[in-house]
Amino acid sequence: MNYFKKILRFAKPYRKYGFLNIFFNILYALFSALSYAALIPMLNVLFDKTKRVSEPPTFQGIGKLKEYFEGYMNYQVTLHSGDDPMKGLFLAIGLILFLFFFKNIFNYLAMYFITFLRNGVLKDIRNKMYQKIVDLPISYFSEKKKGDVIARITSDVLEIQHSFLSILELIVREPLTILFTIIVMFLISAKLTIFVFIFIPIAGMIISRIGKSLKKKSDKVQKEQGEFLSIVEETLGGLRVIKAFNAESRFFKIFQNSTSRFFKFSNSLLNRQNLSSPTSEFLGIVVFGVLLWYGGRMVLLEGSLDAASFISYMGLAFNILTPAKAISKASYGVKKGNSAAERVLEILESENPIKNIEGAENKSDFNTGIELRNVAFKYEDDYVLSAFNLKVDKGKTVALVGQSGSGKSTVANLVTRFYDVNQGEILIDGTNIKNITKKSLRGLMGLVTQDSILFNDSVKNNIALGKENANMDEIMEAAKVANAHDFIMELPQGYETNIGDSGNKLSGGQKQRLSIARAVLKNPPIMILDEATSALDTESERLVQDALEKMMQNRTSVVIAHRLSTIQNADMIVVMSKGEIVEQGTHEELMKSAKNYKKLVEMQSFS
Repeated sequence: MNYFKKILRFAKPYRKYGFLNIFFNILYALFSALSYAALIPMLNVLFDKTKRVSEPPTFQGIGKLKEYFEGYMNYQVTLHSGDDPMKGLFLAIGLILFLFFFKNIFNYLAMYFITFLRNGVLKDIRNKMYQKIVDLPISYFSEKKKGDVIARITSDVLEIQHSFLSILELIVREPLTILFTIIVMFLISAKLTIFVFIFIPIAGMIISRIGKSLKKKSDKVQKEQGEFLSIVEETLGGLRVIKAFNAESRFFKIFQNSTSRFFKFSNSLLNRQNLSSPTSEFLGIVVFGVLLWYGGRMVLLEGSLDAASFISYMGLAFNILTPAKAISKASYGVKKGNSAAERVLEILESENPIKNIEGAENKSDFNTGIELRNVAFKYEDDYVLSAFNLKVDKGKTVALVGQSGSGKSTVANLVTRFYDVNQGEILIDGTNIKNITKKSLRGLMGLVTQDSILFNDSVKNNIALGKENANMDEIMEAAKVANAHDFIMELPQGYETNIGDSGNKLSGGQKQRLSIARAVLKNPPIMILDEATSALDTESERLVQDALEKMMQNRTSVVIAHRLSTIQNADMIVVMSKGEIVEQGTHEELMKSAKNYKKLVEMQSFS
């Protein structure tokens, strides 16, 4: 129930629909009870039991409500039918049709308004989840499978709608239907009603025992769904490798094992859930059978209840079964929904360790430089950087080189504040980046990575990602700086061409030049290039390198390089090994010293 309360806060903006639903559900419940009570005058006409009443009865209090209702109906039948019983029958049938018609109208209106609440909550939860997903740090998703996150924002949220939000419909309508029906049943025969309700708690206890393990079973189903969605996501992402290594059967086996577990867990869950409906119905019929025996005894032997009232009473008793079954199903829904809500709230309530401190500065300019001072950082247990110091003056290009795992990309991740340092500090113009808002910090920086991250959209929209209101002239100018304009104009629709999922309609060099154009358009004072040319062929590398050099003019650049030929003109080259700086200087200085850097250059030249 705790999860239910947390989810229910999303219903606040739609509470007017909730109130309208409650209002029409009250009317539905009232008319539902009255529609069965209206059978009494019709049955009296059929059994010729209608008393001839020439004057309208007087109301003598709630205790005599049944007598007043019967007297009033008998008076109306006498008044309008005269000696023709068919006229009385038509009157009674008209009353029943009137009550059932409005009962169903109110039912529709109640469902109409709750639809806006349910779908509104569904929309808001998904929006909030997506907002949270893009806000959470990159480290959060290195521990989570993408498919599991997708399962939470799709099927788990849908499960909340089917379970928790369905209860909102039942909270008012079904209990009130039962309440009003019981009131009318008491008015018809208090003795018979008390007898019936001795059996209801016994039935309730049996039903509640069935649902105890539902949450645990539901949790397994939803986790396994996340598992096979992750397999699908990984398969689509690595399809070329899977095919190249003839690994289709291996991945199919992994997927088949996951769907087999899902099949097993789903069967167990649904069979347990499906047991609730026949169990509750059978127990209801048992109560119904006992009611027939005891009520029939009152009609046939004691004469304390007339036949028309008893038949109407049976209809009312049957009217309790449907809402009672709905409430029983809803209790299972809560148990099933608890598991989905827990998974959704786990993301919504995750704390983001990288957040803006109170009073953080909105920094829009860059004046002196970047400094990493005594920085230490670890992703898990072992430090990747330790006692790391580096200064990058404004307008200078600093290149970081070294073997894989030396900590080069980690420096880029820390400067952009994708991760926070464990020790030390990073300063921009002498201000700790933790005292600068994340948005304004990243607004000062452009990023070009080894993997060209593009989106399934047009060329124009991919370039304009960093500048929302960019006009076509600005986009084209950025493309020209990035040596991308010529190949873009050769595409079928030019700048309007859709480049496919991850830009896969383009070559590696073309994708990289679009990434550079995107960074150029943003026009940041600081540029971070993370092995931007390492995955390219020689011709593409030349075009991209030329674009990078044009882009880096008059900018402060941190270049993480794999191909050392691309950074020979850097103002300073920093050689890293195991998270520490082992050598630094210009290309000429480092070649003269004949240490680590020269060895790396010679290895690449030889290769």
